[in-house]
Amino acid sequence: MGMENETRDFLVLIVNTISKVLLWMMINVFVGIYMGYGFFEGKPNWTNIVYYIFFAGSLLFLLKHLKKTWNL
Repeated sequence: MGMENETRDFLVLIVNTISKVLLWMMINVFVGIYMGYGFFEGKPNWTNIVYYIFFAGSLLFLLKHLKKTWNL
């Protein structure tokens, strides 16, 4: 009694997608909140700008990668 290959592949694809999104979120929460680069102290610092550029660029890369992955 086993799982069909198509069903197993689909579930693995879902788990991989969730894992990648959670990893991306944990990295951005750590850098943005715990290291403090997501907050402005009066005016934006160069570290804030670099963080938000990294955030936007990595989000676009992640979405492009996930779209490519799901367009089997």
